[in-house]
Amino acid sequence: MPFRFDPRKPFPDELQRIGIELIDDAMAALSQQPDGPHAAVHGARKKFKRLRALYRFVKSDDPAFRTTENLRFRDVARSLSQAREAAALVETIQYLQGFSRSEAESKALSSALVTLEKRRDEVTGDDGGLSDNIALALVECDKARQALMQLSLPDGRKAATRRVKKTWRKQRQTALDALSRCHGEAHDEDFHDLRKSGQVYWMHLALLRRIWPSAMRAKKADAKRLVDLLGHEHDLSVLTALVDQEPERFDDADTLALVLEAIIHRQQALRQECLDLADRVFSDAAKTESRIVAHLWDDAAR
Repeated sequence: MPFRFDPRKPFPDELQRIGIELIDDAMAALSQQPDGPHAAVHGARKKFKRLRALYRFVKSDDPAFRTTENLRFRDVARSLSQAREAAALVETIQYLQGFSRSEAESKALSSALVTLEKRRDEVTGDDGGLSDNIALALVECDKARQALMQLSLPDGRKAATRRVKKTWRKQRQTALDALSRCHGEAHDEDFHDLRKSGQVYWMHLALLRRIWPSAMRAKKADAKRLVDLLGHEHDLSVLTALVDQEPERFDDADTLALVLEAIIHRQQALRQECLDLADRVFSDAAKTESRIVAHLWDDAAR
């Protein structure tokens, strides 16, 4: 079944259906591992993000459930993240190579790529406790499934419409607040917050696609583009932190300087591109858009 609500059906049943399917898919990936453990972890972590976005619709009715399950899936994802983050740094250097501005910079990035590939292999070469973490993740997923099966929410069209409106408005305002900070002092954490808000927005657009398929599809495409750009921006921040923390891994000072220069140049361009796109994606006021979404939901639920 698709990752979207059917507004004609009881909201609690739909939320439970979607959540159970996501948990089951994550457990199947982690237990079966058809493409290996690292691919399984990557797939499961995507499901966990969707679950955390889904559970935002529970907060106004059962804040304790939302808090407990949000922390559960956050912690499980973090326990599985080390190998994925090492691989992502390799991908970030490969991404930077596509924007190389000189032969010297290209050589420095190639050297850094070899360095980070070795680091990735060190992290993933032995099990590094990954199998134990996967086993623990499966236990937590089973607990989460049981908790979701026991969740009870108020039913009825009016309750669902209020829930959708409130959740949408709060999340959109969170995104606008992050965007405002990015236009200001623009710390790394501000762009990271904007990325997280963009991810939730993209997932919520997918969840509510049935209320206006053509508009939601277009908005979802723009939001996904923004999330992808902000993903590259965040990866560059993570890479900068690694270079600062472990400079000894790189060949020499010249290589280090060229890599940092490449990061800064691309990150500055990315941030401006992100801001321009985010201004369009989040152009409507939170109150206005949440009211429209609530009307569309209520009409589709009749």
